[in-house]
Amino acid sequence: MVDNAAPVLTFEPESQEQQELLGAVLADFIPAASIVYLTGDLGAGKTTLVRGYLRGLGYTGTVKSPTYTLIEPYMIGEHSVSHLDLYRVADAEELEYLGLRDLLQEESVLFIEWPERGEGVLPGADLTIAISYREPGRTVRITPGSKRGSAVVARLEAAAVVLLPD
Repeated sequence: MVDNAAPVLTFEPESQEQQELLGAVLADFIPAASIVYLTGDLGAGKTTLVRGYLRGLGYTGTVKSPTYTLIEPYMIGEHSVSHLDLYRVADAEELEYLGLRDLLQEESVLFIEWPERGEGVLPGADLTIAISYREPGRTVRITPGSKRGSAVVARLEAAAVVLLPD
């Protein structure tokens, strides 16, 4: 159940670096076993945000878009993160072949691009992060979808997270 009193947070990163910084900040707030839907047009910066999140956890390797692999798993210390891109999924039942059930059993944070392609199979999101184009930069809206998500948004708001110009 969603806490309707929880605010939707909006950030306006003006550069790719600021969008990565926002992702890095989120690494301090999103707990294990969270499901995060990422929405936005192609090229909006969904993978950029996930790269920042991974960097915030200390990951130094290459961060690839899972467009062709469908899933990119990462293990950073005790943190398990899976980045899924469902753009090429034709039928939500295909998620069974990706091992979605196993991923949901873990304490992994799941970032899921194009979640509408998994409708009816995917569990609801704790957070939905919608990224849209804006000149200059992007608009990033973070909306809670569960009590866990509402707690994340409340903590972000209380921390007064602000992106500063480069």
